[in-house]
Amino acid sequence: TTVHWHGIELANGEDGTPFTQNMIPPGGSFIYKFTVTRPGTFWYHS
Repeated sequence: TTVHWHGIELANGEDGTPFTQNMIPPGGSFIYKFTVTRPGTFWYHS
């Protein structure tokens, strides 16, 4: 499972799509770290 964000400005490696982020192996994990630069209403899905 990954997280895919909408509206938040992130580096490509934090976007959650298989085209811009390496796959997370079964049993693996990934910690998303980013700073929100603009206030607003955003959404995500996994």
